[in-house]
Amino acid sequence: MSKAHPYWFDTSRPTQQNSVLPFMLERNARHCPSRMFCKFADGTNWTYAEALTLTKQTAAYLSSVGIKRHDLVLAWLPNGPAMLRVWFALNYIGAVFVPLNLDYRGRILEHVIRETQSRTMIAHQDLIERLDTIDTSTLELVLAVGGTDRQIGDKILVRGTQLTSDTVINEPADVNVWDLQMVIFTSGTTGPSKGVLCPYLQMVTVGKGSYGYLEGDDCILIDLPIFHVGGVSPVMAAITNYASMALYDGFKTSQFWSRIKQSNATTTSGLIGSMAAFLAKAPKVPDEHVHSLRRLTCVLNEQALQVAKRYDISLCSGFNMSELSVPLVTEIDCQIPGSCGKPRSGCECRIVDEHDYECAIGEIGELIVRTDQPWETSLGYLNRPQATADAWRNGWFHTGDLVREDADGNFFFIDRLKDAVRRRGENVSSLEVENEVLGYEAVAEAAVVGIPSDLGDEDILVVVVAKQDQSIEPQKLIEYLIPLMPHYMVPRFVRTMDALPKTPTNKSMKYALRDEGITKDTWDAEAAGIFLKKTRLSP
Repeated sequence: MSKAHPYWFDTSRPTQQNSVLPFMLERNARHCPSRMFCKFADGTNWTYAEALTLTKQTAAYLSSVGIKRHDLVLAWLPNGPAMLRVWFALNYIGAVFVPLNLDYRGRILEHVIRETQSRTMIAHQDLIERLDTIDTSTLELVLAVGGTDRQIGDKILVRGTQLTSDTVINEPADVNVWDLQMVIFTSGTTGPSKGVLCPYLQMVTVGKGSYGYLEGDDCILIDLPIFHVGGVSPVMAAITNYASMALYDGFKTSQFWSRIKQSNATTTSGLIGSMAAFLAKAPKVPDEHVHSLRRLTCVLNEQALQVAKRYDISLCSGFNMSELSVPLVTEIDCQIPGSCGKPRSGCECRIVDEHDYECAIGEIGELIVRTDQPWETSLGYLNRPQATADAWRNGWFHTGDLVREDADGNFFFIDRLKDAVRRRGENVSSLEVENEVLGYEAVAEAAVVGIPSDLGDEDILVVVVAKQDQSIEPQKLIEYLIPLMPHYMVPRFVRTMDALPKTPTNKSMKYALRDEGITKDTWDAEAAGIFLKKTRLSP
């Protein structure tokens, strides 16, 4: 391993020019004005000079409607030219970019509007009708991109816009690395979504940590949403490294390789969730190894390793969350399944017990993190001082994730702290159980939670969704699992559903499954006569 880990990571003191988005756009337009910056799905594209011009024009327009420095402005738009213009322009005038998930509606939409106390929203015209039936709190103005003027109730003016202006703002606001750039809402897997306060340096550091291997001749295909840190960070990485990007609104297995070919992409924003599995199982085609893709950032699961081998692609992985800036990174072409890598340069990572005391090597505990450089992590949670204090207790950020470290210093994600199940005196990883359940041929999705047991700890409930045109017989599933795992990991309860309840970022809402508990349609292994016992050996 080189002195810096990863080799591309720079720990020197940041500047406005290399770490604050508006000044980075100015820098790139000055140094490489004609270089391709972004290719869009509709076939249009921007050079770096064009991106800066559009940013200045849009900034002038947003200023003309009353948006000013420090304002939190909601951006409810899909990946595309309008989303980039709004993001860049808001930061150019010193306002705060608050991207919203396109699936928000009802109470969760009410929640994020209320949390931000925003006066202005910029939204896709087809989403605005969702505002008609909710409490919109302080919202006064909705700029409908591609839409028309109308009124919502007696309080909200909807103004159709193309985000254009005959004037420009020539100088960016004097924002710096420590200023608030954006608010990213968490997924809310354990409760209501929290707004993560992200300064400029944090976002540029996430890009450097995840995709710092990019060079000026690279093109990164981005198909993760910009309302998520997974979509923001590759954009920041491209700008940081003077690279190009191709922006699409969502991952599609059937279009993945055609998009790679059209954009000549050398890497992507990453494979998350089931993306790697879809690519690993895709039908083989002639010359499928002939492509421009060189490297992928992804979770190092078996499917990802299969994809890398099949298509001759290098892999890189790590660990991150909205509050951090990639504290763990692997070596390039790491072949250790499940590894999140080692602490990157400028970052300390510890594994601790519930009292914040260090765990022994190999022992499972919570990952806590701190950085040498200020402003590389979030500033806390919007309007949540207690949650901020709880997360940052004892001077370390507590991730809420259970990990372990091997003798070589590699870290491995085990589970969310609140997703671990305590059964028969053992801590059971829901992720490990889910991985085994997903190996059963008929299972498309699975979520494992703990249910209070009469014995004082918990029993395991697995909720499964069947693949199309298939069905799942609970007893056969359990019989399949018994030889694959210790007795205490085998679920007692099985429930089948048409679809798992999901957060807007497509994560399983396990707290909802826990709250529902054992339903009438839940199958019980013990009621079916299946009792598993601990292995006992003669001395």
